[in-house]
Amino acid sequence: MSISNLPILYSFRRCPYAMRARLAMASSGQSCALREVVLRDKVEEFLQTSPSATVPTLKTLEGKVIDESLDIMIWALSRNDPEGWLAPEHGSLDDMLELIYQSDGDFKTALDRYKYSTRYEGADSVVEKAKAADFLQELDNRLQNSSYLFGDRITLADMAIAPFVRQFANVDRDWFDGQDWPHLLRWLDGFLKSDHFNAIMDRYPRWQSGEPLTRFPAS
Repeated sequence: MSISNLPILYSFRRCPYAMRARLAMASSGQSCALREVVLRDKVEEFLQTSPSATVPTLKTLEGKVIDESLDIMIWALSRNDPEGWLAPEHGSLDDMLELIYQSDGDFKTALDRYKYSTRYEGADSVVEKAKAADFLQELDNRLQNSSYLFGDRITLADMAIAPFVRQFANVDRDWFDGQDWPHLLRWLDGFLKSDHFNAIMDRYPRWQSGEPLTRFPAS
C-alpha cells in the first residue's frame, strides 16, 4: 500500500504516551505514516487534526481521529494481535485496563508532581516520589512470580505501563536502582533492552507540510 494511503500517526519520540502507540502499532504490524511533532512548535495540520493538541493522535483511513494513547493501542491490536497482548495468561483484558488506569491516574499524577514539582503550586517532590513508589511496589509484588505483569509473556499492560516507569526511573536513576524492587528492576531492564522498545526509538526529523512521509514501522 502506498504510504499516502496509510493512517497518519502524530508522535513525539520521547513522550511515553506516544511510545505506547508506537509499541502497539509495531506489534500489530499496522503501518502508518508517522509525523514527528515538535511540541513547542506544533504544525497547523496537527492542530487541525487533534482536538486536544496532544500526541499521540491517529487519523484512520476512514477519517476517524483517536487521540488517547490507550485507545490507539487497542485500535491497532484489535486489528491484529499476533503476540496476544490483549489476551493475558492470567486475568482478563478488564483486569489489565484496571491496572493501566491506576498507572494513568494516581501514579502519573504523582510522577508529574515529582518530576516537575516547580510547575505545581505546593507540590513536594519527596512526598510525590513516595506516592509513586507505592504503585511501583505493587508492580514489584505482581512480578514476584511471573516474568510480566499478567503472566510469562508480554501483554498490553506491560507495554502501556513500562514507558512511565522508565520516565520515573530516569528522574533519579541512582535512587531508583537502589530500591528494593528486584523484580521491577529486572522487568524494566528487560523492557529497555527489548527489540520492542529499541524498534520504536529511532530518531525522526520534525514533520512539516509537504515533506516526505515516514513509514512506521519501517519494514
